[in-house]
Amino acid sequence: MRLHIILRATAALATIAMATTADAKCTKMAFSVNDYGKEGPSNDAKMLLDKHISKWTADHGVKKYTTGKKEVTCELFLDFGVFDEHTCKAEASVCWTGSNPVADAAADAARTTKVAKPRVAPAAKPKP
Repeated sequence: MRLHIILRATAALATIAMATTADAKCTKMAFSVNDYGKEGPSNDAKMLLDKHISKWTADHGVKKYTTGKKEVTCELFLDFGVFDEHTCKAEASVCWTGSNPVADAAADAARTTKVAKPRVAPAAKPKP
């Protein structure tokens, strides 16, 4: 396999949508790879999606999670007759229990942002 890999990530490295069900939190993640042939980029997209999921969960403090079935779609990018180039995108849902790392990060940012209160001079005492 030729290593002409162009990695493309979609929207913040493929964090696409958040969905909440009961105590479980889920997000859909995806990873795209552009390479020669169809089997190579398809396998690379799945492998790199796994790496991205494991890094994302570690970065967000998620210790236990489940990954749904990986779905891979490929589109013809270039057709040179003798060889072709495809862009393949692997997608999977990632679910975990406990806190929501995305919402927690936003809440932490809101808590750490301090708003300066304007200083008001005390009112002058009235003259007798």
